[in-house]
Amino acid sequence: MTAIVLIVSALLVLADQLIKLWVLAALPGAPSVTLIPGLLQLTYVENRGAAFGIFQGRVGLLSIVTLAVIAVAVWLLVSGKIRHKLAMWSVGLIVAGGLGNLIDRIFRAFVVDYLDVSPLFHFPVFNFADCCVVVGTILLAVWLLFLEGRDKKVPPAPEAPEGGSVE
Repeated sequence: MTAIVLIVSALLVLADQLIKLWVLAALPGAPSVTLIPGLLQLTYVENRGAAFGIFQGRVGLLSIVTLAVIAVAVWLLVSGKIRHKLAMWSVGLIVAGGLGNLIDRIFRAFVVDYLDVSPLFHFPVFNFADCCVVVGTILLAVWLLFLEGRDKKVPPAPEAPEGGSVE
C-alpha cells in the first residue's frame, strides 16, 4: 500500500509541475482568465513566501522546513509507522503538495500560484500543490480526531467483587 501511495504522490507532483509549466507559458503578463464567472479565474502570481504570503523572501528557510517535513513524512510511510489507509493517503497528499511547491522554490525561487477565487470572496491566489496539502491536512485531522486509536482493542474494565469496589 505504501508504494501505491508514494507512486500516486509522485504522479500528483508531476501533474502540479505540468500545470505550472503551462501557467508559466500562458499567463505571465496576461489579464486574469475567467473559468467560472463570479467564482474562479486564473491569475498569475509569483509567491515568494509561504501560505497567505507570509515569510516573504525566506525561500531558503521555507525550503529547509519543507524538506524536513517531507523527509519525516516519507520516513513515517516507508517505516510502517502509519498503517491506517486514510492516514497514509493524507500524508501522501501532504508530501505531494509540499514537494510540488518545494520544486518551485528551489528551481524558480518562487511558487507559481494561479487559482483565484477572489471574485467569490477575498482569498489569496493558490495552486494545485496547495490543494493537495490542504486536503491532506484536513483528512489527517479527521483521522487524528475521529479514527486514530479506534482500531486498538481496549481492555475491559475490571469487575468489582461481590459487595466491594475495585481499587
